[in-house]
Amino acid sequence: MTENFKFDIGEKAIGKVLEIKEQEPGDNEYALFLQIDGVQGNQYTYDLSFLDLEQARSDDKRVEFGELTVIIASKDLDKFNNAKLELSDDPSAPGLTMDNPNTPSPEIFGNPDEMPELTGELAEKVQTVLESQINPAIASHGGVAQLVGVEGQDVYLKLGGGCQGCGMAQVTLTQGIETSLRDAIPEIGNIIDATDHASGDNPYFESAKK
Repeated sequence: MTENFKFDIGEKAIGKVLEIKEQEPGDNEYALFLQIDGVQGNQYTYDLSFLDLEQARSDDKRVEFGELTVIIASKDLDKFNNAKLELSDDPSAPGLTMDNPNTPSPEIFGNPDEMPELTGELAEKVQTVLESQINPAIASHGGVAQLVGVEGQDVYLKLGGGCQGCGMAQVTLTQGIETSLRDAIPEIGNIIDATDHASGDNPYFESAKK
């Protein structure tokens, strides 16, 4: 697989990722880390984060795009083969998008062991999805998502570990965490990242609108 593996990033997407990477603290060399963190409908959802190059696993795939190094989780190489990361030109849906010809295999769907039955109030349902689906996926690079609170149908989440302070945290929130939550709990309203990603005067606080 690795010999014939192909992955690409559009020039605008490279520029956007490098722009975000410049905001990372310290002098460490960071790579863009990609992995699959779930499934929505018949499409994969993605976890994008910055990874210190010194912490990269030897069996993960490393791809160079000029000043940008991309590391793809070895477990997901087949799922990223021939995929392309691009920056959307659609003003109604801005951000990074993945054009991926690969789709989840049928056995991923309908697995009764994948998701416990969702019962109780909205907060209980969100907590169940976080514990059973989301946190196991983002734990591979030290990330964790915690429920801060619920107001009406709006959900407040706090990202910790490898996700806290990461410039790609909002992408992780919208590409993976948000889509997984909405797929499991359709009645959710806004999903709001209440994490203080930067110390000092500019705490990161963004909302993913429904």
